[in-house]
Amino acid sequence: MDSALPDLDLRSRQLLRALIGQYIHHGSPVGSQTLAKCAGLDISPATIRNILGDLEDIGLLVSPHTSAGRIPTAQGYRVFVDSLLQIDTLQERDVSQLRERLPKDVPTSDLLSGTGELLSAMSNFVGVVSAPKRSNETFKHIEFVGLGPDEILAVVVFPDHEIQNRVIRTSTTFDPKTLELIGNYLNQNFAGVPLQNIRRILVAELRQARDDVQDWMQKALELAEIAVQEHEQPSLDVYVAGQINLMAVDDLNDMAQLRGLFETFQRKRDMLQLLERTLHSEGVRIFIGEETGLAPMEAMSVVATPYSNPDGKVLGVLGVIGPSRMAYSNVIPLVQATALVLSERIGGR
Repeated sequence: MDSALPDLDLRSRQLLRALIGQYIHHGSPVGSQTLAKCAGLDISPATIRNILGDLEDIGLLVSPHTSAGRIPTAQGYRVFVDSLLQIDTLQERDVSQLRERLPKDVPTSDLLSGTGELLSAMSNFVGVVSAPKRSNETFKHIEFVGLGPDEILAVVVFPDHEIQNRVIRTSTTFDPKTLELIGNYLNQNFAGVPLQNIRRILVAELRQARDDVQDWMQKALELAEIAVQEHEQPSLDVYVAGQINLMAVDDLNDMAQLRGLFETFQRKRDMLQLLERTLHSEGVRIFIGEETGLAPMEAMSVVATPYSNPDGKVLGVLGVIGPSRMAYSNVIPLVQATALVLSERIGGR
């Protein structure tokens, strides 16, 4: 369906905009009498009913069987957000408030979770943020600690103060001195090198080491390769905050529906795949109902946009998930401004 709908005349557009605005605000089906008062058109309720009937025939509105009024369909919302929506401008004081409320000088995980909580608090819906993939980053320091005959703890410190601990299983026993040498070797030669490049370099050096380097260095390189391989796996971290807010939404009063939504939020891979559809977008993307690709979210909408580093490289996506009957004119500028402030915070590291 063409969201621009060139066949809609000015009166139809104005009535559709007014009806959806009323429905978003009040949450009840909107009738012709109400629209005659608020749409700003000098036409009779009978004419309005005829126009609404036409909009219903083309799938933009629906009449609930319990009411003479009408409510928008997912297609109606799509037309609304694409061509009829008037976006509110977020005031500078609101941007300043975002800057004040986002945490400073904390690990990236705390910054991202704080961003999700802030989006949730300011929208009264669910805030989501996807984490950058660690494979694109560098480490500041790495060290290894023996835990037992076949287990080693790898501790990796990133430039943003984030610390990751991974237990590595190995068939070779390493004494504390060798583990110290491995850490020193990596810190001296690879600190600041993107993680996705380290393993390739180590494999090449390992091939050479088998001929002309001491046995302990060969073992050290093997362990280093395993450690880096562990850390270069793509992150599935998606920070979700404010799910409980959905329990207060009138449109979502079915417990089975809520349970399905909460279970969806727990499936990080599903959430990540949804958000990553926005990674290469310019500006905000909105997914309405079945556009999300997730059955439990057929009554929901997602407003999302990427955030970047100072070089413009996209790191992840943030957004708000709420009912399709959300105040898009408020949520869209909130998401835009939060992405701007998060990009500033990430860039200052």
